[in-house]
Amino acid sequence: MTREEKLEEIVDLQQRFNRASVTLIANAKGLNVTKMQQLRRDLKKVGGEFKVAKNTLTRRAVQDTAFQRLEGLLTGPTGLVFGYEDPVAVAKVLVDFAKANDKVSIQAGVIERNVLAPEAIDQLAKMPSKEVLIAQLLGLLQAPASQLLRTMQEPSARFVRLLDAVRGRSESNA
Repeated sequence: MTREEKLEEIVDLQQRFNRASVTLIANAKGLNVTKMQQLRRDLKKVGGEFKVAKNTLTRRAVQDTAFQRLEGLLTGPTGLVFGYEDPVAVAKVLVDFAKANDKVSIQAGVIERNVLAPEAIDQLAKMPSKEVLIAQLLGLLQAPASQLLRTMQEPSARFVRLLDAVRGRSESNA
């Protein structure tokens, strides 16, 4: 690899780090091409990607980024999993894939400048997705309005039920 190619690789990695909301480190040594393609497809579906890069180039690329704490975690063969949209979805895909494939091991990750141990990544993967959390929040926000609307409609509903009962009695007496 020439010096120019190395510089291009560093710039490419820096751009990926700057766009990413989460970066995970995984070891996928020994994974066949078919399984690796499957992992890449699964990650792409949730807004992520898997990239293999040299540790020395990655160390240079993470400097002055939110993922600078990865620098000390880059040892041995590593693959970088970048998550650009929903960090939970990316972690979920990687954790599920690692459980199904014993050749994949999750080593660490960084989210919002915090280093995550493999156990923390497992916990992140168990969280509800972004869409589910938004739906739950909207449900909570709508609940008071629905209750208020029901409370406002109750007096008129009681009156209608009273009129219906009176009409029912008058029809039965007739």
